[in-house]
This record gives sequence, structure tokens and C-alpha cells, in this order.
Amino acid sequence: MTAAKIQFYYSTHSIFAYLGMQELRSVSERTGRRIEHRPINLDKVIEGQGITPFEARSPKRANYFFVREVERWAQVRNVSIPDRYPRAHFKPPDLANRVLIAALHEELPVDDLAHRFMSAHWTEGADLSDADTVSDIASRQGLDAPRLLASAEGEQTGAQYAANTDEAISRGVMGSPTFFVDGDMFYGQDRLDHVERAADTPFKHIIRPFRTSKTRS
Repeated sequence: MTAAKIQFYYSTHSIFAYLGMQELRSVSERTGRRIEHRPINLDKVIEGQGITPFEARSPKRANYFFVREVERWAQVRNVSIPDRYPRAHFKPPDLANRVLIAALHEELPVDDLAHRFMSAHWTEGADLSDADTVSDIASRQGLDAPRLLASAEGEQTGAQYAANTDEAISRGVMGSPTFFVDGDMFYGQDRLDHVERAADTPFKHIIRPFRTSKTRS
């Protein structure tokens, strides 16, 4: 019998994934459902869903969602945040994402490593695109960093990263973090209370899905 799980689609440099990570782990413990990590290329997911890319969003919208909301949720979650975005934030975090996939291939526990990547980025300004930085973080977690980084660059890991990203697009994932409980999608760390409820009592389907004009009969 497959163990119950919470599927977790995210990118390691996502501020909202970071804000929700501690609570996600608590939800996992309380519900007895393990976290199934699905690191994704967030930019490709945003593009694949036809969502306005981050750099094209208005300053007012960006300041509300990525400043004010972050400030409030950091206080609610009791999570440390910097007074400005890390300099390396807009560099691609693919290396750290792929190292997590490499660790998953070796059946290593990655909850701590994922959390450490996020906290290092947001509290210390760690550059998750830099091999030495990523290696140091993994080593400090007691892992064989050289082996993981070598595996992260391999075809198997690259294929899985692409598969995670394509799967996220096909399942309707709109951003990071997104969770699935028994096939039901929950977008955003502010939905973790719903994730916990769904782990025990699934939400009912009541309203008929929208149809586009092309599919409407």
C-alpha cells in the first residue's frame, strides 16, 4: 500500500515556499502524510500557464504580493525575512532544485535540505545558482555534496526536472508552492490549513467546472 502523501511543487528560491515550509512540515507530522518533493522550473510553469511573468507585473501588484503579503505572512509564521530581496534572487535556482532531485533518486531525506536551501537564500543571501554555495549547504547537512552535484548535472536528473515541470503545467500548477492531496490542488502556502483538512476530510466538488467558449456546447 502506498503511503499517504502531500505532493509539493515548488522552487527553492520561492519566498512563499520558504514562508510555508515549517508549517508544511508540521502539517505532515500532524496528518502522518509524507511530503513528496517535486522541484520545478518556476519560470517555465508560469510561461506554460500563460500567466504574466514576474518582470511584467505592475509595481503596485509586485509590492502588494511580494512585499506586504510577505511581511504579514512572515509575522504570522514567525519566519525571518531580510529587509530586501537577496542580490542573487533573480539568478536561476535550477542547480539547487536539481540537487534535491538527485538526493531523491538516492532515497535521501530531503525535507531538511530543501528547508536549508530556502533559509540560506532568504536569511543569508545564498546564491542557489553557485556550485560552491550549493555544495557547502549540502555538506553541512551531512550529505556527499560532490556526488550529489555530479548527479544533478546528469541526464536522469535533468529528465526528472523537466518531467516535474511538464507535470506541473499539465496539472494546472500556477506558482510556488502548490500542493496536491489525493489529486486536489491547493495553491499557495496560505492554503496549508486547507491541505491539513483535506488530509482527513476531502472537500466536496459542488460547482461545475468552467468551460471556455471553444468547449461550450
